[in-house]
Amino acid sequence: MDNPIIRVRQLTKRYGNFTAVNQLDLDIAAGEIFGLLGPNGAGKSTTILMLLGLSEPTSGEIGVCNIDPVRSPIAVKRLVGYLPDNIGFYESWTALENLILTAQLNGIPYEEARQRSLSLLEKVGLQDVAEKKVGKFSRGMRQRLGLADSLIKDPKVLILDEPTLGLDPMGVKDFTSLILRLSREEKLTVLLSSHQLYQVQKICDRVGLFIKGKLVADGPIQDLASRLFQDRPRNIQLKVSRTDTQRTHNILKEMSAIKSIKQNDDVFHIDADETIVHHLAKELVDHDITIMQLQQRAYGIEDIYAHYFEGGLTK
Repeated sequence: MDNPIIRVRQLTKRYGNFTAVNQLDLDIAAGEIFGLLGPNGAGKSTTILMLLGLSEPTSGEIGVCNIDPVRSPIAVKRLVGYLPDNIGFYESWTALENLILTAQLNGIPYEEARQRSLSLLEKVGLQDVAEKKVGKFSRGMRQRLGLADSLIKDPKVLILDEPTLGLDPMGVKDFTSLILRLSREEKLTVLLSSHQLYQVQKICDRVGLFIKGKLVADGPIQDLASRLFQDRPRNIQLKVSRTDTQRTHNILKEMSAIKSIKQNDDVFHIDADETIVHHLAKELVDHDITIMQLQQRAYGIEDIYAHYFEGGLTK
């Protein structure tokens, strides 16, 4: 990857005998939404703190916007917006007052701070509660306000640590859609840390699978699934007209790529060594079989997650 906006090489963080992050190599391109996926305790938050210059690595190199956060943490903070998993606000202040304060702390004059705050409240859908005290906000409203807060200084990179934690399913859907829209509109690079696989699948261009301090794989989800499950049988579900079941069974038995057939009335569950859907469809049509359904199972993020993260991992 040419000139990545985030570049990490052999990044390691140890606490005594415990290795929280183990020789991490990672490149993230400008404008990309990258999901750092893994269970709690995998090292995701530790990595984020090092990227922000809030924790010093034991060894390795970091570049964020071509700046070393170890040597120049303030310079990095000017260019990076950060939404932690539990952001704090002044509860007795309004949403607008909280944003204006953050803007002024970042050196933005009051009038500009006010206009920018109002604009961001509209972008995150909180314009109608700008004058409402934050102590009365729901979890979803607080996260939207937190997103506006992290964008107040017009950053080049946005880092979100478990941003949908505690939200209901509709809140997760709305919030991830908001992140995707803002990323595209503002041309932001987004690093999203999460253990919730569905949100990662919906909005990320690439994901990195983090386990026990190591990045075990990274890439687009479908590419990861193809590489990981390339040696597994292709699972195909076929449904035909009831009058065609016997002839269909005979045709399937003659296809050498098919390794197993399970039949339940007019539905066939097929395992094959290779992708044969198009060939199978042609064969059935040539024999005047009425196809009601023909679908090959696609491996996705759930299968990847189960492969790497289930089976005794502790938080």
